Amino acid sequence: MAVVTEAGASRSRPRPAVRRRPAPGKDRGRILGLDGLRALAIAAVLVFHLRPQTLPGGYLGVDVFFVVSGFLITTLLVRELADRGRLDLKGFWTRRARRLLPALVVVVVVSTVLGLVVGEDLLVDVRRQVLGALTFSNNWLEIGAGSSYFTQTAPQLFVNFWSLAVEEQFYLLWPLLLAVLLAVTRTARQRVLVVLGVAALSAALMALLAGGGVTRVYYGTDTHAFGLMIGAALALSLAGGDADLRTLPGWARARVPVAAVAGAGLLVLLLTLDGEGAFAYRGGILLASLLTAALLAALATAPGPRDTLVRGFSTRWVTWVGERSYGIYLWHWPVLLVVTAVLPPALPDSPTSWLGRALALTLTLLAAAASYRFLEQPVRRHGFGVLLARVRVALRRPVAPRAGAAAGVVTLLVAAFAVALVVAPDKSSVELQMEQAAAAVEGTDPDAAGQAGDAPSGPAAGPSADPAADPAAETDGDGAAGAGDEAVADDDALPSGEEISSFGDSMLYVAAPGLRERFPGIAIDAKSNRQWPDVVDAIEAALDRDEVRDVVVVAAGTNAGLKDPAPLEEALELLGPDRLVVLVNIYHSSSWIPESNATMDAVAAQHPNVVVADWYGTITQNLDQLQPDGVHPDMDGMHLFADVVAQALASAPPEALDAARG
Repeated sequence: MAVVTEAGASRSRPRPAVRRRPAPGKDRGRILGLDGLRALAIAAVLVFHLRPQTLPGGYLGVDVFFVVSGFLITTLLVRELADRGRLDLKGFWTRRARRLLPALVVVVVVSTVLGLVVGEDLLVDVRRQVLGALTFSNNWLEIGAGSSYFTQTAPQLFVNFWSLAVEEQFYLLWPLLLAVLLAVTRTARQRVLVVLGVAALSAALMALLAGGGVTRVYYGTDTHAFGLMIGAALALSLAGGDADLRTLPGWARARVPVAAVAGAGLLVLLLTLDGEGAFAYRGGILLASLLTAALLAALATAPGPRDTLVRGFSTRWVTWVGERSYGIYLWHWPVLLVVTAVLPPALPDSPTSWLGRALALTLTLLAAAASYRFLEQPVRRHGFGVLLARVRVALRRPVAPRAGAAAGVVTLLVAAFAVALVVAPDKSSVELQMEQAAAAVEGTDPDAAGQAGDAPSGPAAGPSADPAADPAAETDGDGAAGAGDEAVADDDALPSGEEISSFGDSMLYVAAPGLRERFPGIAIDAKSNRQWPDVVDAIEAALDRDEVRDVVVVAAGTNAGLKDPAPLEEALELLGPDRLVVLVNIYHSSSWIPESNATMDAVAAQHPNVVVADWYGTITQNLDQLQPDGVHPDMDGMHLFADVVAQALASAPPEALDAARG
């Protein structure tokens, strides 16, 4: 591999080389406190994935990693150029491979095999995920597949690898781009301005394209590269020259206050920034990256290891976590999915749920510690060649029982991994059920419910299927009708299916066969990935076609909730006061579920023609009737969903139903 030298890039105009002085705050080549920032980043991601309600903006930990990576990689390249007068690209990429590949390959193989053993949709699309992980293209493959980091119909074993792909693409391209940048610029200030310009362009692209959906801008390398570029600009500034941050008047005195303000601002964003809100992509993530850069600048310009800020970010346990943050990040998500699949279904914050979180966290730390000690560090110190030579020597010796057992385990893992790739399904249970429900949604087959898998025929299945039960509908403490107390509505007193229109998202789509069976002739307008504004548009279009009936069921909010009551108010205004409206509330583990359901209750209380069907209260007592995604009902659950709607209709004021019928 050819090497690139700064001086050789342009011989016609000499310019100052990058200074060869070590940066303050550096100890034997290490940036003091950097592991503390890594620990902060991985802690935020862990909390976000273990309990998103606690830290709604915890996904910003990835952006902290981006800034740190951009800074560190650029610093290493600049130091190499200053020390040697050239960039050894082959050596750089080899070191990156040693650092990243061993742990990544082990996680991919072991997690895939665990997915084969456990089942529960864990292998859905795993071939695409493995290909993306091993070719550094996970983010673009998931964009092409229409995946989402925040909303999924199946658990993805390697959903967190999208950020690794972005970083790996940066590692491949940035040394080349940096060499060009050094060749065409004369001063450090010019370099910093160019890199910040690239960061601004990336952030602008994120803001402009966010209206087309968050997946594209969140996963995209072009739209999410600004954190890496901000970190790179900071590194170029601290390399010396006319852009050196340390030469700013008063920086030495302002450094710690700047760090305090930046840390407080970052904490506020971690606690509040909704990953599905518009502000995140139109300034919020960029602001988090800038605050991280300010905090990093304060650490990188520290006068020495005794500095108060440095000591705060360099405590023993913080450093331990930071050093192993890569392994923790790799392992935590697959481990969490496997543990969740093995344990019984549990309500959020129930003892079983907390047990699962604690077990997943413990196993993650153990796996990351073992990987760091026995795999990552040996490969980084000795390289692939030395380790392969040792393996060859070991193979020539008589096989010891322990070595033979280890070889057997490895062989078994590789074989199971191959089997998993062969048998992995392309569709999740939810997607298969949605296909089975298609006829019911499209209205092409009134008997679709009886053909959807093993769905029972006759009276609706579930806890309220006893025809001898009290016909009076029970309600929960907030007045929402539910099926949890085994009360069942008298179907003869309910509106017929020919009187009911329904609008919704994937929840309504999956439950369509159950609704068709309970209410033959019901009109169903449902589509996956809809949000409330889309549902409002669907209602308006149906009204324009004069296709909305006297009773309307709305089941929406699965994808982004209903924190703002405006779309619901708009829908109710369109439907008018003379129709009876049933709002089905929502259940899953997202942080905004309680707020969304409270918003629905509050709006319904202001409209006498509106009643809330308590799907949340009912399904929490019947979690075994959910799909492996923990959100959508299974074959039994879709009939329970229909029961909940029936209970809501039975609980509606008689005058509201009479008014709807004219």
